[in-house]
Amino acid sequence: MKQRKKNIIALFIISVFTVSFLAMAPSVQKDPWNIPTKYKKMTNPTKPDKSSLNIGKSLYMKHCKSCHGKTGKGDGTKAKELKTEMWDLGSNEVKSFNDGELYYMTYVGRGEMDGYEKKITDEEDRWFVINYIKTFSSE
Repeated sequence: MKQRKKNIIALFIISVFTVSFLAMAPSVQKDPWNIPTKYKKMTNPTKPDKSSLNIGKSLYMKHCKSCHGKTGKGDGTKAKELKTEMWDLGSNEVKSFNDGELYYMTYVGRGEMDGYEKKITDEEDRWFVINYIKTFSSE
């Protein structure tokens, strides 16, 4: 009987510790984006041809790779410093966004995700980056 009581107390202590630890852990839940209707209706005026993909890749490597990683997995050198969970850009979740939504997220930004309106000033180049991002795979 004494052993059973000790086991129950030990289980209780472990449970309290586990709940306390989980409560202190940072949340990795992704906040939903509030994307204006204007961007939800926006269509990409560029075609994902070889030229646009090459330009998009070059701009991605310059501006996005440090956080999102070379293949868009969210494993860039700066990603570990961020409090925000990095998305796998090849995931079904990201692929569910249309081009206009991706445009908004990428160039307006929020929180730790800086907007790139001032860094990539040419609108066509912005769309080329979207074309390149859409080539990523989660595999």
